[in-house]
Amino acid sequence: MIRQVLAFSPHLMLVKHLFKKGWVGAAHAHPHQQLVYVVSGSIAITMAGETQTADAGDSFVVDGGIEHQATALEDSEVLDVFTPIREDYRPA
Repeated sequence: MIRQVLAFSPHLMLVKHLFKKGWVGAAHAHPHQQLVYVVSGSIAITMAGETQTADAGDSFVVDGGIEHQATALEDSEVLDVFTPIREDYRPA
């Protein structure tokens, strides 16, 4: 997985993720609201025990505090918007 912070302000952060087919993210939750847009490829997303597939052109919201996990079904490019910003993603 490759992560690139594209732009951020005190309130919003845009992040590009590149996933190789077979990549599995850790199940996690964070307080941030997250908008997800699949630019290319296909991912499976599990939220609150339900798994759905998101393909190129699909978008969805992950509410803050909801446990979620992504899996790359294909090589994929995904854009995430977080509010507030993810301090743990902030460039040094």
